[in-house]
This record gives sequence, structure tokens and C-alpha cells, in this order.
Amino acid sequence: MSKFVLLNCRLYAVGADLTGASNKIELTSEIEDKETTNYLSAGYKEVIGGLGSAEVSGEGQWEAGDSTKVDDAMWARLGGVGPWTTCPDGAAVGDLAYITQCLTASYALGGAVGDVAPWTGKGASSWPLVRGQMAHPAGTARTSTGTGTGVQLGAVTAGRRLYAALHVLSVAGTTPSITARVESAPSNAFAAPTTQLTFTAATAAGGEALRTTGGAITDTWYRVAWTISGTSPSFMFATSLGIR
Repeated sequence: MSKFVLLNCRLYAVGADLTGASNKIELTSEIEDKETTNYLSAGYKEVIGGLGSAEVSGEGQWEAGDSTKVDDAMWARLGGVGPWTTCPDGAAVGDLAYITQCLTASYALGGAVGDVAPWTGKGASSWPLVRGQMAHPAGTARTSTGTGTGVQLGAVTAGRRLYAALHVLSVAGTTPSITARVESAPSNAFAAPTTQLTFTAATAAGGEALRTTGGAITDTWYRVAWTISGTSPSFMFATSLGIR
């Protein structure tokens, strides 16, 4: 990806697409530096890495009235933990995405007279910030069982993990249910896929983040697949994957 102007960022916070209410998104990932300087340090400070942390912050125009609006979404989840996915330039399958499991740590609204009513919010990580790709676009409704397009993330070496975030943004139908899973394969043919992660069945808007246990995965291709049931079900959801 070459240099570009921020025009098409995307922000998914648990079960809400906050893109249309956001005009600023910032990501921070850092490792504490802990000093280990001693008499053999040759006059230079020495440090080692300590605890890591990440933060996602956003702001924009305030809206309220249903679960898709920023006020309803942030207020309902304040103090709760769930997945946040941010994309710097679009959210099609294969587009760059940053994923983390966040505590919805702060939410503020209101401004001066004459202002377009603003909001600000912050997600504080309880998992690392993971660089990955989108595996399912938010704008495609799914009404039946199926599989998504494969993305090539590479193998997972021992000690690293595959991370996945599911954002169920809207649900319709009678007793609708969706169970999504992440499959891997050695090629994009997915001739005999292996299920690596399975999300809890979802019947309402919400989100979940999962990660593998740290064992090696030799497959290099990944996709999301889903099983849908109910009468006239319809789901809008976004899924992101990454390795760290």
C-alpha cells in the first residue's frame, strides 16, 4: 500500500459499524521499556521489553435511536470487553485490518453551542493489536449457509497465534442463528479445510474475538465459513483475521 489520504477508514466496535459516525480514528500499540542498566553497560542505558498495551480511539458525529447508532452502541458496551477492528482504507476481503480485544473504556459526548454534536470513545486492549486482513465484508448480507473468500496470511509458527474477530452488525428473520468458523488450508482450493476456530452461535448483534492456543499451523490460506438457520434469516457481519 502506497501513501494515501485517509478517506475510507472503517471502525467496527463489537456489534456496531461506527464508520458513518466517525471522522477520526487512532491506533496505538506499545511495549513498556524496563531499564536493566548495570556496570557492564559501557555507559549506555539498557532496556528490555515489559508489558504491552494497545488502544483504539475514535471520534465523530453523535447519533442515537437504535443499536446501530454510536450512543446506543457505546453506552450499552461501556465497561464490557469485545472485538474492535479498524481498517485504514476500505474493508473488502483482503484489505488491511487491525484487530484487538478491547475494553470499552471511555465514552464522551456533547460540545459547545452551534457545534455538530460530537462524541469521543476509547477501547483499551486486553489482547495485542494484531495486523491482518478482512475475511468477510460488512456490506454483504448472508441468508444461507456458505463460505467466504480465502486470504493468504501465511503459516503460524509455534508460539504465535491466529486471531479472529466476528462483528455481527444486524440480524433479521424468525429465530435466526449463525455459527461462524475459521478454516485453513494449504492452498486457496480449500479441498480439505481444517477448522481452527469456531465462534459461539449468534442470534443478535454483537461480537466475539478468538485466538488459537499457540501451536503451529502449517496451512497458509484462511477463510470464514458459516452455518445459518431459522425462518427467512439474514445477517450482516464483518470478520477479520491476523497472526501475531
